[in-house]
Amino acid sequence: MLVALYNRTFEPEDVPTLQRIIHKLEGYRLRLIFFEDFYHRISPFLTLEYPPQILFTGRTDLPPQTDMLISFGGDGTMLDTITFVGNSNIPVIGINLGRLGFLAAISEEDVDDALSSLVQGSYTIEKRSLLHLDANIPLFGDSPFGLNEFTIHRKDSSSMIKIHTYLNGEFLNTYWSDGLIVATPTGSTGYSLSCGGPVVFPQASNFVITPVAPHNLNLRSIVVPDNVVISFEVEGRADTFLCTLDSRSETITSDTQLAIRKEQFSVSLVRPHDHNFLKTIRQKLYWGIDKRN
Repeated sequence: MLVALYNRTFEPEDVPTLQRIIHKLEGYRLRLIFFEDFYHRISPFLTLEYPPQILFTGRTDLPPQTDMLISFGGDGTMLDTITFVGNSNIPVIGINLGRLGFLAAISEEDVDDALSSLVQGSYTIEKRSLLHLDANIPLFGDSPFGLNEFTIHRKDSSSMIKIHTYLNGEFLNTYWSDGLIVATPTGSTGYSLSCGGPVVFPQASNFVITPVAPHNLNLRSIVVPDNVVISFEVEGRADTFLCTLDSRSETITSDTQLAIRKEQFSVSLVRPHDHNFLKTIRQKLYWGIDKRN
């Protein structure tokens, strides 16, 4: 079994946990390959029984025969891995070294059981939909897709912006606001949720459109089917605006044409059998803390 390991940053207090997990993976006789930068940062603290024969730097040199990619970190690190796997269909699992962790849902306390489940094949592959950005200028390089959300924001200005929004070319609304979020079902528990959007089950075939600090207080999130194309025209007092895909950002102008649609491929997330979406949201949103529940 060929397993790729990815991490973008870790704190000194994370080193013992990383050492223990990597040694445990070696104990299962798994073939390990490392993200190059991660390997160079962790290697001073780590003695490997089998030094890696391959180091990868991105999607182009991640071996196609890779059976799984393990992401060490929080949800932001997990979102990075999605740009690595792209349409390769390599399953991804997140071990949480961060704080909240909706995507990187395997906590330090659950690591041993989770790794045992992976080796025994006691897990489920969940297909998660992505969104794709089309624009009249090159944006986001060779990864114009995202797992969580696409956003449009004001930039370097205290003035609100106007975002004219269309569904399949038909006018939906003009959002006078600080910005606008288009979230996938997976991303519904992220930025959209913090701006008042609903929690959507990952299997739903929807997008959630949520305004950020709208000027019109009667504006609320709206759920639309993911077979529509959502297009935008942006204007405001400033010359430039910000658009993002997950944790990546680009600067645009009012001349930039933007449209969001469902990506043609999906991403595969690994879920051990004792983990599921209901358990995750109960834990992460602290449902049931009230003793009456």
